[in-house]
Amino acid sequence: MTETTEQHRAAANVDQAELAKFQALASRWWDPNSEFRPLHEINPLRLAWIDRLAPLAGKRVVDVGCGGGILAEAMAGLGAQVTGIDLAEKPLRVAELHGLESGVKVRYERISAEDIAAREPGAFDVVTCMEMLEHVPDPASTVRACARLVRPGGTVFFSTINRNPKAFLLAIVGAEYVLNLLPRGTHAFEKFIKPSELNGYARSNGLEPLQMQGMTYNPLTRQFRLSERDVSVNYLLATRKAG
Repeated sequence: MTETTEQHRAAANVDQAELAKFQALASRWWDPNSEFRPLHEINPLRLAWIDRLAPLAGKRVVDVGCGGGILAEAMAGLGAQVTGIDLAEKPLRVAELHGLESGVKVRYERISAEDIAAREPGAFDVVTCMEMLEHVPDPASTVRACARLVRPGGTVFFSTINRNPKAFLLAIVGAEYVLNLLPRGTHAFEKFIKPSELNGYARSNGLEPLQMQGMTYNPLTRQFRLSERDVSVNYLLATRKAG
C-alpha cells in the first residue's frame, strides 16, 4: 500500500457530522452531570479492566479518540505515559485545560489514528480505542491503525456497541429518548459493530482476542457493571499483538 493511499484513507475516515456533535458539547465534557455522565460513570470500570489485563504503570499508551481526556487522564494517573489523540479540536483544548487544573500530565494531539500509526509504528505498549469505532465511516481502518501503533506483544483495547434489535432499543431508544442518558442522535444503528465483525478486524491485523466483556446498565440503581456473558449491547474487547 502506498503512502498516498494511506494518507487518503486517513483523510477519508472521518465523519464531519460526528465531529461537529462533540465539538458542540466540548465545554461540558468534565461535568459529571452533563451529557457525558455515562462516560464518567463507566470510566472506573473500564480503567480497572484495562489495568488488570495490561498494568499501566510505566507503560507508553495512546488513547485513540480521546475526546476530552477522561480515560487518558485516568490512565496517566496510574503511572502511564499517555498520548491522547482526536480529530475534534475543542475537546482536545478542554482536555489540555483540565490537565493543567488536575496536574495530571497527558500529551494531546489533533491527528488521526492512521496518521500517527504511519509516523510512530510499534511505538506503544498499550492502545485504547473506546466508544469511538461506532463514530467513524471505516472502523476496520481504525482497527488496522491501532494494530500498527502497538508493539509486538502489546495490548489493544476496544469498546463499541453490538448491532441487533436489543442494542437499538437500549442504546438508542432507551439511552437517548427514554432515559436521556445521551443526547438524541448520538448513535446511528447502522454503525454499530457485531462482536464477530470486530474480532475479524482484529485477527486480520495480527491482533489475537484475549477477553471480551459486556457492559450493562441497571436503570433502577443507575449503575453500570461489566458482564462476562452479556455482550448484547455495549461490549469491550482486549487483544494482543503477535510477536
